[in-house]
Amino acid sequence: MPSTQTEAGMSGFARAGFFALASLFLLIGSAIAQPAANAGCTAAPSTAGTQILRCDNGITIVAENGARFELKDANRDGHIDSVELSSKALLVEVPRKPRGNAFKVLTPQAIAAVRGTRWAVDAAEAKTSVFVADGRVGVNRRTPGRGVVLGPGEGVDVEPTGPLTIKTWGQPRVDALMARLGQ
Repeated sequence: MPSTQTEAGMSGFARAGFFALASLFLLIGSAIAQPAANAGCTAAPSTAGTQILRCDNGITIVAENGARFELKDANRDGHIDSVELSSKALLVEVPRKPRGNAFKVLTPQAIAAVRGTRWAVDAAEAKTSVFVADGRVGVNRRTPGRGVVLGPGEGVDVEPTGPLTIKTWGQPRVDALMARLGQ
């Protein structure tokens, strides 16, 4: 399964064009992208210190400074179809698709899947938080069990045990997460 490893402080790129971009990110301390030749994504810095990945299938990912994640192309069609997030936060925007496999963000605690929406996933050592800005997102633990579906303004904290409880996030919590993502 082809994949792309991404993390702050990584060096070395398969293509020379990305070497200069990596050097820039290392200098400003942002997350580093290492797009695979077949991932269909290009990286760009932002003024907020975040990293923006724009993919040719319409997916946009904003990575918090220092976020650790890996782009995945499970069906090997040359386009990412999931992200494995191990720490910090991502803001993901996926265009609506009438059919097909859902785009997923996988963390140590949770799987968040969607066919088209804008949502944020924040992975920490013992908890994953998912917040939906637009659309609907299904969230479940990595282990089999009952999941939840979040709508706009709703979030859930996924911990190793306990129920998945949908909550309407207060504006201060939303603002704090979005500020980390340069929004």
